[in-house]
Amino acid sequence: MTNQPLGGNEMPRFAGPNTFMRLPTADSAAGLDAAFVGVPMDIGASWRSGTRFGPKAIRAESAMLRPYNMATGAAPFDSLNCADIGDVAINTFDLKDSVVRIANAYEAILSHDTVPMTMGGDHTLTLPILRAIARKHGAVGLVHVDAHADVNMQMFGEAIAHGTPFRRAYEEGLIDPARVWQVGLRGTGYTAEDFDEARGWGFQVVPAEEIWHKSLTPLAVLIRQAVGAGPVYVSFDIDSLDPAFAPGTGTPEIAGLTTMQAVELIRGLAGLEIVGCDLVEVSPPYDPSGNTALVAANLLYEMLCILPGVARR
Repeated sequence: MTNQPLGGNEMPRFAGPNTFMRLPTADSAAGLDAAFVGVPMDIGASWRSGTRFGPKAIRAESAMLRPYNMATGAAPFDSLNCADIGDVAINTFDLKDSVVRIANAYEAILSHDTVPMTMGGDHTLTLPILRAIARKHGAVGLVHVDAHADVNMQMFGEAIAHGTPFRRAYEEGLIDPARVWQVGLRGTGYTAEDFDEARGWGFQVVPAEEIWHKSLTPLAVLIRQAVGAGPVYVSFDIDSLDPAFAPGTGTPEIAGLTTMQAVELIRGLAGLEIVGCDLVEVSPPYDPSGNTALVAANLLYEMLCILPGVARR
């Protein structure tokens, strides 16, 4: 018998546990097919802070979600045992120590046959997660949805921050550059070539303006075909969405994806061997309506619905 979310007819949605979708809690990932985990940090952020409160807000807004995906027929809780295993105890005064703590926490999670579903937190957290993922799976494919490439050489002289994780992941051999796709990049840059260097490494880069006013279902098919077999990690920065849909983030950029495009893209990745997902950069202080966290909760649920082994009705 798999764990089930607490239903709205059993307990009012404004009450009950503050876990993702009001799932049961667990002390570890043992026996879980998917584990929801928070990484409440913003010490790697360069502009607006507040993402340390992201996991709490995502969990709160996820209370609105129900177990069955009516559009796709996905019934994740019929086939996957899921629980919320709480937050990583980061060091709020030391980014480097926090990165070590996150990697160690995810090594423990991945010692079980579990897919970690991460709520962030700033995007720095993806680097230590990928370090732990690579120790188990080797270099993985990557679908990175973001307004920013996050391949800076350094930020204020630091090699690790929320704008550097994918350069470090490339340098450390954590990701297979021939199986990396970056979607939604846009905005202003420091040089005219800011998005080109990663293309030289083998990354496929899809700027936002190339997909304005388009369905992303065909792009998802192309990504799925190009990434092919083998483990894949999905990293979704909420600032990939236009601020009209997700204003509560630290580094907003106009002219981004719509919520509909985001859902199309995620649903189109079904069939990939996804070994981990994250949803990062939700900053509740800039999200007074809760809408950004609501979008984030729904997108994380959509990622759950495309994991390998999910039943369909």
